[in-house]
Amino acid sequence: MDICSIIGGNIRKLRTDQGLSQEELAFRAEIDRSYLSEIENGYKNLSVEVLAQLAQALDINICDLFVGYRKK
Repeated sequence: MDICSIIGGNIRKLRTDQGLSQEELAFRAEIDRSYLSEIENGYKNLSVEVLAQLAQALDINICDLFVGYRKK
């Protein structure tokens, strides 16, 4: 599994654990919802800035996004 898929999967898991829709997380992170969808599906390489925005929106440490894929 590549790093984009790991990060995307972690973002999706953290988002759903917090009961957030893609629209709500995208709004909080100030990114487009379709961009978030591509991130969660592992299709996008993210900038550090976007990673920081997502971590802040999820109220987590940015390092948590790099941990191996978290299964339900």
